[in-house]
Amino acid sequence: MAKVSPSILAADFVNLERDIHQIEASQADWIHVDVMDGTFVPNFSFGLPALKAVRRVTDMPLDVHLMIERPIRYVERFVAAGADWLTIHIEADTRENTMEALKKIRSMGSKAGISLKPGTGAEEALPYLSLCDLVLVMTVQPGFGGQKFKEDMMPKLAALRRCLDDVNPGCVLSVDGGIDDITAPICKQNGAEILVTGSAYFRAADQKAYVRRLQA
Repeated sequence: MAKVSPSILAADFVNLERDIHQIEASQADWIHVDVMDGTFVPNFSFGLPALKAVRRVTDMPLDVHLMIERPIRYVERFVAAGADWLTIHIEADTRENTMEALKKIRSMGSKAGISLKPGTGAEEALPYLSLCDLVLVMTVQPGFGGQKFKEDMMPKLAALRRCLDDVNPGCVLSVDGGIDDITAPICKQNGAEILVTGSAYFRAADQKAYVRRLQA
């Protein structure tokens, strides 16, 4: 059964605590928190103070996705702020710094992940897989919600699942971007175990039923 991680980037920021409790009530598995710096991606979103605030109002696992330059500078602070899973982009720094960042995350007791933009090939993830607890494939360009799902990312998703089965079968495969009732089954068929869903989740008339459909 897949896990569902609603992205609060699509929530009502004025009523964020309400929406977080609605996620709890919908029986989703995780909460996805997108962090953007305006440099690595052309948008700003949640930072450390917001993550700390979210952590205070829920015990759900927080799935934090750093879309920031040189994440090694901040990973320890994001773990301390409450990230249970912390994912960094392999395009955001050197290989050496990325590996060191993954080691720091794990040494502090959180789960470490890498993310790949649509233009990044599966082979570029290979050096990091043994240090990962999660690999996140972006099926849209990172930075903005509500984009159209890129089905041409499915061969990459399937290739990463095969690589993980060989070198790190305990690592979970996540997908983010345009996930809904139609695209979720396609992702699961290609190996996705974690479904990050934003706009479609918050538009759903019955969020609990929507979550059950994606989990099945």
